[in-house]
Amino acid sequence: MAHEIVDGSSMQRALTRITYEIIEQNKGVENLVFVGVKTRGIYLAQRLAKRMEQLEGVKIPVGSLDITLYRDDRHIADHKTQPTVNGSDIKVDINDKHVILVDDVLFTGRTARAALDALMDLGRPKRISLAVLVDRGHRELPIRPDFVGKNIPTSLNETVHVAVEEYDGHEDISIEDN
Repeated sequence: MAHEIVDGSSMQRALTRITYEIIEQNKGVENLVFVGVKTRGIYLAQRLAKRMEQLEGVKIPVGSLDITLYRDDRHIADHKTQPTVNGSDIKVDINDKHVILVDDVLFTGRTARAALDALMDLGRPKRISLAVLVDRGHRELPIRPDFVGKNIPTSLNETVHVAVEEYDGHEDISIEDN
């Protein structure tokens, strides 16, 4: 059974805090591009861009990244079943830009690694930063987020679910025992 640990308004405050941190660390919003990792990372990236536009008056490009073919755990799945690829959609040149990769939950780091590989196939950004709503620990790769909404320590037998209004019809972060 899942239990809510962060409500929707706390999620919004965390995203606003991330937005301010990005502006501060980047010394403004020049050359920024948000790229959301499918699925919920896309909605979070769009929200960050919208908030940044409200604060700075600049529209930041937002793209989406499908990392399905870049995952290193695909061999675990049934080889007869081909993964569903929804495609990446980045309508701006990422060369020499500061790309902020946005995802909902950082766990082992394997999704972030796959996203980096997918991004590098699309161009050569000047810099790549990682923004996550939840960092739950348990890294298997040397990957550390640059911007974190919430640090939520978990056990390995728990799953963290992020729900966003645009996709799930409600907003919260919950933990479920497996």
